[in-house]
Amino acid sequence: MALANSWMILVAAGVVIAAIGLGLLIGLRRPAHRVDAASAPIARAERVRALPSFQSAVRRRTVALSGVIVLGVIATLIGGVIAARPLSSQTIQPVNTSRDIMLCLDVSGSMSDVDVEVLTVFEELLDGFEGERIGLTIFNSSPVQVFPLTDDYDFIRTHLESIRSSFDYMDEIPEHWVGTLNGPGASLIGDGLASCAMRFDHLDDERSRSIILATDNEVAGASIVTLQEAADYASSVGVRVFALNPVQDIDAGPGDELVAAARSTGGESYGLRETTTVADIIADVEEQDATELRGQAQVVWADTPNAWIAVLLVLGLAFIVLMWRVRL
Repeated sequence: MALANSWMILVAAGVVIAAIGLGLLIGLRRPAHRVDAASAPIARAERVRALPSFQSAVRRRTVALSGVIVLGVIATLIGGVIAARPLSSQTIQPVNTSRDIMLCLDVSGSMSDVDVEVLTVFEELLDGFEGERIGLTIFNSSPVQVFPLTDDYDFIRTHLESIRSSFDYMDEIPEHWVGTLNGPGASLIGDGLASCAMRFDHLDDERSRSIILATDNEVAGASIVTLQEAADYASSVGVRVFALNPVQDIDAGPGDELVAAARSTGGESYGLRETTTVADIIADVEEQDATELRGQAQVVWADTPNAWIAVLLVLGLAFIVLMWRVRL
């Protein structure tokens, strides 16, 4: 047993010592043979005191008074234990049954006009998920993780709103440019997708992992890995890619390449303005069973005064009964 305020026991012990000391002081200062004015002397009282019945009564009263003192001392000490807040510990390992979803957003110039719409779709997706861990990575010529996988949806909404408002920028460097222009070229989708696929944790656990990739696949420059190579890597680590393309079915070349890459991972590609996009993505993501993710073991402390309170109540009742019996 642990105590939150162990010093309270010392306080209780001090109260007991002070009470006993005060009682002894009063007893020592009282005259040994005080006769009340209202009482009358009894002749040959020593013969009465010698009677077995009288001596038995004195012993019973002495035992009763001793019991009152002992009960009072124990009750005071137990009261000190209760005031000290007894604690018990329990080791728990939190388990989160969920899926992992990485939002992957192309913030290149060709996407500037539609990224606000994409972020709105992301927020609608957030409303459709419950308990899933969600992260966000943005990319242009270089990728940047905005926030890692988390199930704190208020935190996620705050950052999605912050990124969305940055497209209405008046500053010289908006938020979605910071860290995404560290290299030649623009809209390097292969590098962006590969970076998003590498953001998943707990790789030794078999989990449902998905990437929702928003891009028009209009690459400008040479990337480290191609879109298909990135898709192959995602597939090799069990990540499915669901693509959102604002120009799907308009530009057949890049659009077809994006569809093929997404489908090669077991995912799908959707047009941004299709009416069933959000519902379809949610349904496709939830096709895979949610799995348990065990967190780090934690020690939880809780107040456990109940047993001590029960003992104190019993002692208090016994104290009152004895006080009544000895007419104190």
